[in-house]
Amino acid sequence: MKAIVPGGPAAAPEFRRIARAIEFVAANARQQPSLAEIAAAANWSEYHFAREFRRWTGISPKQWLQQLSLTAAKQALDDERSVLQAALDAGLSGSGRLHDLFVTLEAVTPGEYKSRGRGLTMWFGTAQSPFGEALIVRSGRGIAFLAFADENGLFAGFDDFRATWRDADWEQDQAGAKRIADTVWRAAPRAGRRLTLWVHGSNFQLQVWRALLAAGQSRTLSYAALAESMGRASACRAVGSAVGANPVGWLIPCHHVLRANGALGGYRWGLERKQAMLAWELARSVRNACRRRPSASRASAGAR
Repeated sequence: MKAIVPGGPAAAPEFRRIARAIEFVAANARQQPSLAEIAAAANWSEYHFAREFRRWTGISPKQWLQQLSLTAAKQALDDERSVLQAALDAGLSGSGRLHDLFVTLEAVTPGEYKSRGRGLTMWFGTAQSPFGEALIVRSGRGIAFLAFADENGLFAGFDDFRATWRDADWEQDQAGAKRIADTVWRAAPRAGRRLTLWVHGSNFQLQVWRALLAAGQSRTLSYAALAESMGRASACRAVGSAVGANPVGWLIPCHHVLRANGALGGYRWGLERKQAMLAWELARSVRNACRRRPSASRASAGAR
């Protein structure tokens, strides 16, 4: 097997700064913080923050604040959910499927698992995502692993994954990883947005991951709600463990599962990244809603 050396220590990516700004806005939405205050939370100048935020999310900081402010007003008497979670629910539930992707999940067969990958080729590579460097592994059957680099350039879960498939032929394929990343994060043509996941897990874990694909693409939900959607309301803790064992970040959207009170809970690849993911999705839904909304000039023209 070739040596596998994912990228070295990662420089602090932009999403970490933006995540801090997002947290600041979510916590202070009712106080209507100024652009200068939000930029300061990210340790950027106003101009640089506004430019980077728009480039990263597709909307302006003002649009983001307006969305959270509206949600905060509606939630003023309800402390059961966080402002951020309520905004996410409002934004995501109105936008249909979160990704313009058709994702299917196939389970590894017992025979394939027993062989430890003998006779299989595993292609692996790293690519940039909106949330830092991603490591992507695929077989001929589909994407088998997707993880994000921590501050030291390490990918949680990868060592165990590699040990599971230790007898496979491992081949580095940076171009293939980039093609997948482009498809996942919307740079690829819409017609190419069909992906198959090929994952190993217990029957229960597979049930949880399929439930996440079915329920988690367009809204946030609690561990309890996820368990109930499976008809396993008493298995909340086991559901949480299965969510944490997800081998394919983002595509199986475990970042959509929050605690019952709206807190982020845990995340295998870091809470800052989880918060940034949710905010990125909300920004996309706000942007899409703005695109669908007819302009004032068109509306007035239609009224004449």
